[in-house]
Amino acid sequence: MFRYSYKAIDSEGKILRGILDAAEKKEVVGKLHELGYTPITILEAQAGARGWKILLPKKSLRLFRKVSTKDVLLFTQDLSSLLEAGLQLDRALTILMDVAGGDPFKEIIKDVLKTVRGGSYLSDALGKHPKIFSPFYANMVRAGEVAGALGPVLGRLGNFLESSQDLKDYTKSVMVYPAFLIAVGGVSIIILLTYVIPQFSMILADMGQSIPVTTRLLLSFSNFIKSYWWAIAGVLVVLCFFLWSYLKTPSGRSRVDHYQLKLPLVGELVKNIEVARFARTLGTLSKSGVPILQALSLVKEVIRNRVMARALERIWERVKEGERLSKPLGETRIFPSLAVQMIVVGEETGKLDEMLLRVAETYEKSTTRMIRRIFSLLEPVTILVMGLVVGFIVISMLMGIFSMSEIPF
Repeated sequence: MFRYSYKAIDSEGKILRGILDAAEKKEVVGKLHELGYTPITILEAQAGARGWKILLPKKSLRLFRKVSTKDVLLFTQDLSSLLEAGLQLDRALTILMDVAGGDPFKEIIKDVLKTVRGGSYLSDALGKHPKIFSPFYANMVRAGEVAGALGPVLGRLGNFLESSQDLKDYTKSVMVYPAFLIAVGGVSIIILLTYVIPQFSMILADMGQSIPVTTRLLLSFSNFIKSYWWAIAGVLVVLCFFLWSYLKTPSGRSRVDHYQLKLPLVGELVKNIEVARFARTLGTLSKSGVPILQALSLVKEVIRNRVMARALERIWERVKEGERLSKPLGETRIFPSLAVQMIVVGEETGKLDEMLLRVAETYEKSTTRMIRRIFSLLEPVTILVMGLVVGFIVISMLMGIFSMSEIPF
């Protein structure tokens, strides 16, 4: 038996949350239907939950919280479930607006609902909020409206957003330990240089003994940091500002992206991420009925590496002239040959959308493995570098102490 948390609607349209014990998700769905509830989402509950209970929605005062990608993901999944359950669009939006509580997202959903009730399409209503719902999102919804399959298309869109969010969450989770090591090591070195070593410098100065070269260098460096820390901080801030400004320019961003692809490991990782994003986006759009040229235009906006985005512009021109996608894609020499060959197979079998989604799955798994490999290497390298720096400081201090006592080191 497993423990599942669920979100469902009762006969009065209220959102209910709770926990049920069942062997699988289908059994949870059956139990909810027996209770007269329409399930929205069913997830495996975290360990430690006890029994099952119905929880009313919690209204929290999070007025200043920004709308996150997870908010959009949950909205998409819930709206898909409600529409699949047979609810009308305005009724589904009303329920989701009530669930949003005091979030700023509630005001956005409220505006979307008002626009829809005014006679506009959902895609047009979402398009009024491009910072929350991207052009890619709005076009996916428009394709679902045209095909008369808004619920299933929203489901595919939810899967797309979920896979993207999972990759982001995984990357953040593996970065925690190396970041912690770097932070602790950096603070330790700063304390040694600005507090501990100056105490030894005063002792050595009073003793008047001959100080070893490494100790003198360390003391000089420590005095420099302690005396001119404000200048060092100012220079770093100015450099960061100019670097940030340079990256905001098209030429600067393009140059950095170009060199990024040339770096060992990092370049391959960037390619894998962009190929997975390209294939997942194009495959999802194609499966939802968006024409290939329009889909390529949207994909171009999703790709973050400017070098690969410019390559997609040339690919769009070639496809517009009547060529197959795989030919100009392979001639760019940027996209991996495996991905190109898989797309060739998809075109030959007439299942390009399915093959694109397989390409996305392949390169998402490859990306996860590469991230794990890079950070598994980063951890010992970080420990080694911090150990060498701290070791040099400690040995230099000991040499100074031994020189005071005239004890050979």
